[in-house]
Amino acid sequence: MPAPPPPPEAPPPSRPAAWGYLEKAAFIVAPGTVVVGLLYYIGSVYAKAYYTTLGVLPEDLGFSFQGTLANSPSALFLPLWLLLVGALVVVLLLGWVGRRLAMPEHAARRRTVIRGLLAAGLIMLVLGVPVFFENRLLLPVLNRSSVHELVPALVMALGATLAFFAVLLRLGQTPEPGHGPGPHTRPPGSGDRPWLAGGALLLGVLTLCLLFDMVRYVEALGRGNAMSFVRDGYPGTSYVVVHSRAPLTHNAPDISLIDHGPEGEGYRYEYRGFRVLAKAPSRFYLVSSTSRWADRLVVALRDNDGLWVEISSSAVGGG
Repeated sequence: MPAPPPPPEAPPPSRPAAWGYLEKAAFIVAPGTVVVGLLYYIGSVYAKAYYTTLGVLPEDLGFSFQGTLANSPSALFLPLWLLLVGALVVVLLLGWVGRRLAMPEHAARRRTVIRGLLAAGLIMLVLGVPVFFENRLLLPVLNRSSVHELVPALVMALGATLAFFAVLLRLGQTPEPGHGPGPHTRPPGSGDRPWLAGGALLLGVLTLCLLFDMVRYVEALGRGNAMSFVRDGYPGTSYVVVHSRAPLTHNAPDISLIDHGPEGEGYRYEYRGFRVLAKAPSRFYLVSSTSRWADRLVVALRDNDGLWVEISSSAVGGG
């Protein structure tokens, strides 16, 4: 008597639709490349905002790739920490809502929630679109500040999150009677392709909004740190005495000039009272040691045979 045929194998468990997006993205760009590229971009944005506020041309400083990456961790710590905490709260909250709505007795409420979340998310996205085309706030009642400039893109990110969650709920929606087996998944080929495309688009919009806000935050942080550095009296910078063959033309306040006359051995003019703000390969960026934010004037001197600088860590050379 022939043996009975083996029982049919159980179909593999279905995975959430989000896994498909992640797999396709991993085929295009390696995660490590994305992380390094993001760190480099954020570091360059911070350095440009910081040194431009100080009055130094960041292009002159010639930062290396490693130096640019070193600028990013301190600038990214707070926004990344807030982003991770916020993402954890949103995932837990929406996951709890999704599990409650997955019960068969909540099918009608689930459809209502999908429509509501999708409508609310799309409205937030539409209202926040102008923020990417003009550098003004969407709501004029808010005073212009670094914090308030982050609000429109955050609203768009929240809208994209709500709409994307609505898409996930729709893709996992319980089929109507007669549509096939499966308690919590829709049958294949039931018009899900537009929803999948919409979900991918919403993920892109969410990423763009978060990156846009992160760049704005890093720029504001760089400007704020530069202003604090000046107001605190340039801590950590060195005093310098500048020896020059020819008179230097500048408008920096409280700089004393000593003319050694023809016997000055070539470097006749001596200037005291400067501090080194930055050193580029081809020039010095100097500032008066007594200046502050309101009256600061940055003096750029070419590093050539016409002058040399005497560096001191104390105020002896500061006049």
